[in-house]
Amino acid sequence: MTLRKAIAGTNLEQAKSHNRRVVIEAIRTNGALSRAAIARLTALSTQTISNIVEELEREQLLSAQATLKGARGQPAVPYSINPDGGYSIGLQLDHQLAVGVITDLSGTVRARIERPVDRPTPAQAMPLLATIGGDLMRKFRFDRNRLLGIGMAMPGPFDVEGMTSVGPTALPGWQDFPVAEELQRLTGIPVTVENDATAAAIGERLYGVARNLSSFVYLFIGTGLGAGLFLDGHLYKGSRHNAGEIGHMIVKPGGLECGCGKRGCLERYVSLRAAYECLEIPDPDHASPELLQALLANGDSLEAWVAQAIDPLRQAINMLELALDPETVVLGGFMPVGVIELLASRLDPLYLSVSSTSTRTVPRVLVGAAGKDTSVLGAAALPIFSETNPQFDVLQKPHSA
Repeated sequence: MTLRKAIAGTNLEQAKSHNRRVVIEAIRTNGALSRAAIARLTALSTQTISNIVEELEREQLLSAQATLKGARGQPAVPYSINPDGGYSIGLQLDHQLAVGVITDLSGTVRARIERPVDRPTPAQAMPLLATIGGDLMRKFRFDRNRLLGIGMAMPGPFDVEGMTSVGPTALPGWQDFPVAEELQRLTGIPVTVENDATAAAIGERLYGVARNLSSFVYLFIGTGLGAGLFLDGHLYKGSRHNAGEIGHMIVKPGGLECGCGKRGCLERYVSLRAAYECLEIPDPDHASPELLQALLANGDSLEAWVAQAIDPLRQAINMLELALDPETVVLGGFMPVGVIELLASRLDPLYLSVSSTSTRTVPRVLVGAAGKDTSVLGAAALPIFSETNPQFDVLQKPHSA
């Protein structure tokens, strides 16, 4: 088996939490590994690996598999992630739907609930989300001590004056609302909140096409458009958790008017809302993404919108490649996969950028694997991600001699 390069650990005692995550990440990325293989991949000492593996096995986060027969000595015991070692609840709120799932450590959905909403305010949404969480736990019975927390995904941007609560792609009344605190008060469970693009990027990193990538951009095509940024193995969220709000990047100066107050914003051309309006679909505020998939399946032309969207999308990919130098750009979100594949098929030729190299092994653009549940799966991944992804800030803390 060819082992993929893993993140190096450190033998500093103060970095125990980081090293646990490094070990989990090595196994998650490569599959079942022996202690010796983990030590080689992480540059941690054999004793450190033994201590961590034993601890993770006691906590039931890892499980021993059938032994591997080697050329000499004792057979090596491989360890893999134990799916039942932990569970998390994912909640996703958008303009028309509130969705909840319970997933295990492998990302397998154990229960799912969906409820219709109509651009809900906090007063409408928070009791509903708390109820969905409770219904999920009744639907799938498990050891509550194994619940890592609740992750919630919702449209951004957060706390941006003039952009959060206006326009057809925004949810009303959420400016400055303490989402995590209120949901935790209602459920008694720790809550992590991210914008939908960031949550989807985490889900794609854990379970999708970006599983073995350290730097990528996830373009989330929903009612609006946003990006999740994974750079050098860790998530980049920005100073106010608004990194990646590229939907309001101007691609056509003086172009279509946007709810943010500008003209020619990217999401006015590349988004569900843009497709509905371009194709003159009635009542775009209540149109369903499945309508676009149905049109495509019936042979109806989406060409008018694709022609409008493709060059702005090329521009966005070009800017992201030049600014961030990612391994790839992943397309996903609420847009039906068939429609995303149609867009992706029309992108060539992409503009020249730092990504234009014949030595690359990953395509410049990939279609995400999570489908319509990408955001809620990413939300469910949030508590798991915080438990398993290496956190480099721990290495920057001062330590005693």
